[in-house]
Amino acid sequence: MCVLIFYLDISIHRTPTGMKTSIYRKPTFTDTIIPYTSNHPTQHKYTTVKFLYNRLNTHDLGKEEHEHKLNIFHNLLHNNSFPIKHQKPQIHTLAQEKPSHTPKHRWATFTYVGKETSYITNIFRQIDLRIAFRTNNTIGNLLTQNKPPLDKFSLSGVYKLACPECHKAYVGQTGRSFNIRYNQHRQAFRNNSHPYSFAKHLNEEAHSFGTYTTLCRCCNITKKEPT
Repeated sequence: MCVLIFYLDISIHRTPTGMKTSIYRKPTFTDTIIPYTSNHPTQHKYTTVKFLYNRLNTHDLGKEEHEHKLNIFHNLLHNNSFPIKHQKPQIHTLAQEKPSHTPKHRWATFTYVGKETSYITNIFRQIDLRIAFRTNNTIGNLLTQNKPPLDKFSLSGVYKLACPECHKAYVGQTGRSFNIRYNQHRQAFRNNSHPYSFAKHLNEEAHSFGTYTTLCRCCNITKKEPT
């Protein structure tokens, strides 16, 4: 009778002859890591490789199981364009680590844009400055949709209306949007009513009424109670 238990990243087999361990891979694992040819810091690309090597050599795997998982690991590296380095199986023993004093280091963060970044940061390594890299092409930046720019005429505040013919200006303030206030001025102009001085000027001087993009200018965006 064989009993199989999955625990974290290992699988434990109970056989009539004893216990066997193996590295567990989820069925949804796609063998995809940061490709070797991608524009990422070398440290980032080899972090996964180092983890996989350490996991392979840390667990107590049999010789056949170790060779099988090593071949799978080499295929993964090959599929992601990594150079394959063959390593001999290593035997690790668990030992109690002695606490040691870790000296504090100074750190600086650079946005990685290519090999040029590595050339520049190598200069700082000579002064015992630890370098950390970051990238802008993160999943969050790729999946987050940029918000469309806000239409300034949908805001409120101080506005300026200029006559398209004599260029005399009317300055007002509104708590409503500039679009709404522009339509109020245009309605007063069409109805020949004079609740606004600007519409009165256009009617009395027989001047034309332009569009709000050419006629209206947002001078200052402020918060004001609707009027």
